Amino acid sequence: MRYLLSFLLAYVLFINTANAQELKSPNQQLTLSFSLLNDGTPTYRLMYKNKEVIKASKLGFELEKDPTSLLNGFTVSDTKTATFDETWKPVWGEVANIRNNYNELAVTLNQTSTNRKIIVRFRLFNDGLGFRYEFPQQNNLVYFTIKEEKTQFAMTGDHTAYWIPGDYDTQEYDYTISKLSEIRGLFKGAVTGNASQTSFSTTGVQTSLMLKTAEGLYINLHEAALYNYGAMHLNLDDKNMVFESWLTPNANGDKGNLQAPCTTPWRTIMVSDDAREILASKMTLNLNEPSKIADPSWIKPVKYVGVWWEMISGKSSWSYTNDYPSVQLGVTDFVHAKPNGTHGATTQNVKKYIDFAASNGFDGVLVEGWNVGWEDWFGHAKDNVFDFLTPYPDFDVKGIHEYAKSKGIKMIMHHETSGAVRNYERHMDKAYQFMKDNGYDAVKSGYVGPILPKGDFHYSQWAVNHYQYAVEKAAEYKIMVNAHEAVRPTGICRTYPNLIGNEAARGTEYQAFGGSKPNHVTILPFTRLIGGPMDYTPGIFEMDVSKLSPNNHSHVNSTLANQLALYVTMYSPLQMAADIPENYNRFPDAFQFIKDVALDWSDSKYLEAEPGDYITVARKAKGTNNWFIGNVNGITPRNSTIQFDFLDKGASYEATVYADSKDAHYKTNPQAYTIKKVIVNSNTKLNLFSAPGGGYAISVIKK
Repeated sequence: MRYLLSFLLAYVLFINTANAQELKSPNQQLTLSFSLLNDGTPTYRLMYKNKEVIKASKLGFELEKDPTSLLNGFTVSDTKTATFDETWKPVWGEVANIRNNYNELAVTLNQTSTNRKIIVRFRLFNDGLGFRYEFPQQNNLVYFTIKEEKTQFAMTGDHTAYWIPGDYDTQEYDYTISKLSEIRGLFKGAVTGNASQTSFSTTGVQTSLMLKTAEGLYINLHEAALYNYGAMHLNLDDKNMVFESWLTPNANGDKGNLQAPCTTPWRTIMVSDDAREILASKMTLNLNEPSKIADPSWIKPVKYVGVWWEMISGKSSWSYTNDYPSVQLGVTDFVHAKPNGTHGATTQNVKKYIDFAASNGFDGVLVEGWNVGWEDWFGHAKDNVFDFLTPYPDFDVKGIHEYAKSKGIKMIMHHETSGAVRNYERHMDKAYQFMKDNGYDAVKSGYVGPILPKGDFHYSQWAVNHYQYAVEKAAEYKIMVNAHEAVRPTGICRTYPNLIGNEAARGTEYQAFGGSKPNHVTILPFTRLIGGPMDYTPGIFEMDVSKLSPNNHSHVNSTLANQLALYVTMYSPLQMAADIPENYNRFPDAFQFIKDVALDWSDSKYLEAEPGDYITVARKAKGTNNWFIGNVNGITPRNSTIQFDFLDKGASYEATVYADSKDAHYKTNPQAYTIKKVIVNSNTKLNLFSAPGGGYAISVIKK
């Protein structure tokens, strides 16, 4: 009987016929089918609850200077199946334990005419599919250059898409919501004012791409474990509704240089009829390898303030002087330079932030503009302008280190590379050692501007390898990395948990550059955050930017309650209270939530979600019985009823509710909020109002 049951289980999970192989997810709701067309072209198809999600879609590669390529002429020479089920503990995260459970099918393909082999490995989880190409060691395929990866994702209809334009250098766009058939017509307007190096066509979009079908099915297309490979964009054939991968090229135009044995990143398809399950999915992390840092005890979540928003808004400047003395670095270059009077990173100003952080329970202080080179960079001498070691005359590195240490505050280093990648690599060891010598355990790196050497892109294979080198080198020095303007994350933070944050999307700074759409933060968790946490830098309390900088007429398109909720809905172990101390001192009752909210979680419950409209999340602070709830709302005002059935049965909690006032509005009345305290338990239901661009935040403390 035992052998019969095993046989029947294997039959259910994997069906191998003369024409196709079939794989079921552990819960049986997803079905992956693989087959070869008559000409030996490999294809796959995905079903969810007996509904087609991805129609038959082709797989393969075009190779440079190779007329045969790896597109067709294949036969199946071997198939292997496996089942995997484990639970692992992240160093930091949304939950304390992550289950990694999938069924696997590995198909070995032999190209008869060339005797070359590739393996297509499929992993089918309960929440989606991951697959990648593997090139085993072989005589007839050793060094090769990719002309294009030809992976297809054939849609079943004209779905609604939440998209940003394909661009090789930036993801800092507001999202457009449209039908797939409308992307071509909307593309030009979507890139206006943002594009640095716009991509390949007027139908190209970036991943992570969120989709919704007319039947209410949610689909997410992305990639996982991006190493030694160009980031994938998706080019849409809008006549047939077929997406095809389009890799970011290197400077010479090729799409990647590989040496077997090697693998590609995973291509991922999440699918559910419940939007909350997309947000809760850990599939991207599970497709990455376990941590390579043997002792991660030095990696700590960080809540910080910093000399940043005052410069972003235009109140202060990064550079010490408006003169451009020379590209030669050194404090002596500034002996006769005239200070501009607006420099933000002065010893006196930084001490003010240290005092504020210490008195309010924060962990760290970030300082941008502390080092020599900004005046040359703003003067367009962009290469070799930073050595990441030399401070301006008005910034006392040693004195600040001692002062911060006396207050129990850790300083956060800032390395703006100006896109000069090789220059950064030349200085990296000395820069990281300088950090350790002066008490800096974390660095915010930046890659503003075109990548240097000229002609390369932020998301090419070459640049991706640099970002990975920086993270691995930082780990040698026990330094945590928060990379801005780098490639979008793909779950690598599981393998290298010192990658504690990324930007790689349109963050809060754009609220000072003209604003973002008020529903922007209801889309980011479905897109950008699929691959890992974002350093979104929330917490702006003064929405009229002109009150900081009279010549800046931008408006932060958010209510104050919405800004509080972001600390829960925009998951990150690295959270900044981004506004200036004076604005927090104006609203101490609301600021209390930012002081109280946790950074690391043992459990997370997605209570309600609809991309572009609203998200409500409850998270349990690790090591406590306390919960924090956040709701962010889109443009339409709404009431939501939340249940507290996730609380311990029989226990009472004090809930402090920070909510929009009835007359709140992101544009006309953003600082209208209410605060009330109520006693709740697992049977409690609360009905709460969210204004346009608004939301609410709740701290739930066990009595």
